[in-house]
Amino acid sequence: MEKFVYIVTDRNRTSLHVGMSANLIKTLDFYKQMPNLFFDSGQQLTRLVYFEEFKTEAQALARFKLISRFTRMQKERMVRSCNPDWIDLTIGLDFENILSARKLNTQVSMPLVMS
Repeated sequence: MEKFVYIVTDRNRTSLHVGMSANLIKTLDFYKQMPNLFFDSGQQLTRLVYFEEFKTEAQALARFKLISRFTRMQKERMVRSCNPDWIDLTIGLDFENILSARKLNTQVSMPLVMS
């Protein structure tokens, strides 16, 4: 099972939060449902701006610890290297999730042809 290391931010990019998760979409849903979990409501961490995927928890944990020690400038540089416009990457993840769910539904609901 894959593990993810990610960075989320608020709409004004005031806060950058590094996290680790086995289910990125579920984790981001949790952030959206609990807007005041880490900060006040003005700093809701709802924008996924960076993530990496790892095969093992040990790899993800090592990367999480490293990125957590980065300065803000290093984190910003890392985000800009692959997401220069700081767009919310959850849109792409949700779309990918919808596509894979449709693919599963299509495979399951194919009618059987009897001869």
